[in-house]
Amino acid sequence: MKRFAELFERLDRTTSTTARLAALRWYFEGEPPHDAAWGLYFLIGEKLRRLVPSKALRLWCRQRAGVDRELFAECYAAVGDSAETIALLIDAAPDGGAIESEREPEQQLMLIAPDAEERPQPDAGGLAWWVESRLESLRGLEQPRQIALIDRWTGELTSTELFLVIKMLTGAMRIGVSRTLVERALSQIAGVEQAVIAHRLSGAWTPGPGTLGRLLSPDAGEADRSRPYPFFLASPAVPPELPEGVASEVELIERELGSAEDWIAEWKWDGIRAQLIVRDGAVFLWSRGDENLTERFPEVTSAAAGLADGVLDGELLCWDHESDRPLPFGVLQRRIGRTAITPGVLRTAPAVFLAYDLLEHSGADTRERPIEDRLELLDATVRSVDHRSLRLGERFVFESWTDAETKRSESRSLGVEGLMLKRRGSVYRSGRRRGDWWKWKIDPMTIDAVLTYAQPGSGRRAGLLTDYTFAVWDGEGRSRELVTVTKAYSGLTDDEFRTIDRWLRANTLERFGPVRRVEPAQVFELAFEGVQSSERHRAGIALRFPRMKRWRTDKPAEQADTLDALRAMMQA
Repeated sequence: MKRFAELFERLDRTTSTTARLAALRWYFEGEPPHDAAWGLYFLIGEKLRRLVPSKALRLWCRQRAGVDRELFAECYAAVGDSAETIALLIDAAPDGGAIESEREPEQQLMLIAPDAEERPQPDAGGLAWWVESRLESLRGLEQPRQIALIDRWTGELTSTELFLVIKMLTGAMRIGVSRTLVERALSQIAGVEQAVIAHRLSGAWTPGPGTLGRLLSPDAGEADRSRPYPFFLASPAVPPELPEGVASEVELIERELGSAEDWIAEWKWDGIRAQLIVRDGAVFLWSRGDENLTERFPEVTSAAAGLADGVLDGELLCWDHESDRPLPFGVLQRRIGRTAITPGVLRTAPAVFLAYDLLEHSGADTRERPIEDRLELLDATVRSVDHRSLRLGERFVFESWTDAETKRSESRSLGVEGLMLKRRGSVYRSGRRRGDWWKWKIDPMTIDAVLTYAQPGSGRRAGLLTDYTFAVWDGEGRSRELVTVTKAYSGLTDDEFRTIDRWLRANTLERFGPVRRVEPAQVFELAFEGVQSSERHRAGIALRFPRMKRWRTDKPAEQADTLDALRAMMQA
């Protein structure tokens, strides 16, 4: 645990890629293999399933540190991270601190003693021991017993170690280092290509004593037949703001990408990126987030059962077979959350896998072959089965970027997000490598909304009011009121956030812990990718990927948009 905490501190102290790479190599080359395997697990973004509710940990912290709810909220607003707030308060707390006014019966139980002392173990203190012998031992215990054990362990941990333990307990572990850099460090240690390391890290795996050895082996055997390949990700073809001197998106793309005839275009589908894997007669479906979706989409895996061995890259969508077009993303979201797939679900939210690349064919890795060869193999593979749940994406070739822009303008009416552009002759890479794959999305939907509530951000924005709630007008005449429609926290510059922060603090009407109700006077243009009905929101709608596009200092709140305008967008 101490070495993992030191690695975290080293990574946190610098933004230098060279220094971070050196820190990662120092960790993996000096840490015992079992501990290093768990460190790797967390470094690439994996998490434990939550063991203890955050609410219980906050209550324990308040009791132990002797602070009330309001003071804890102020500390959190200044720090911006719940786990860090708890670690700092516990580190500074006198032993046995408690708040008598909050000692209700169920809260008193949280301070009872553990059942028995732990037996000493030879590997005690390492990260693997902490996770497997201590943290996992909390699973299934009653909450008072969990808190009692955590309280006893606290004395063995530094503030940084406690911070990391709390992150693990709450399933919120996230370390600010890219997966690509971790793969690069391991590649250098093993003398194996980074693409091979990335492939071995894909899919589901559990850290064990032999994990690192297999990962770093010159020949790991690649025994896991369900393992997907690392996904190749596209970069935005057009920035949020056009560069000075560029009149249009078409002009920018032509300048950056050259002739349109050098590119293959496809629709940019609004679904979930996935790989459909057929090996030795078994079928697997993996999302880009390393989630095994095999059991949740039986119509897709059934369609793939007739395929020869191979790995298809594509998009999971819910599809209206009568109109032959995709259903809204919200339908797919509801489908993903289900573990029991009933005939009713299959009828109302039928899924398809829309294939647009082939990464493996008859056991051979095809990623280094030109895209034209991969597409030819893909077409033959998909057409070898006749199943409505396995489809090929439509492809286009344009003589000019103006023709491409004309085609892109059809996107919203077809329920897609724009065009994907793939360079002729390109190979299939891993991660977000600029140059060969670009996404040219349509302009987002926009509304003007009124800022009504604000609260502090997290991380480097802790202490600034950066997380906002927005409302639009509903009703007519004297019954007209502002109705909340969404929250947003991104899109402004740091200078704009600082300016609006000062205004919000001076125009606060009420405070509810860290949340402030503010004078409804500031209007912002919000951009979003879609709007759909929602029973969970008072307004009856939900916006997809909302963000602030600009601060409308030129517009009074009375002229903000209406709920009817959003309903009209949803109907359209």
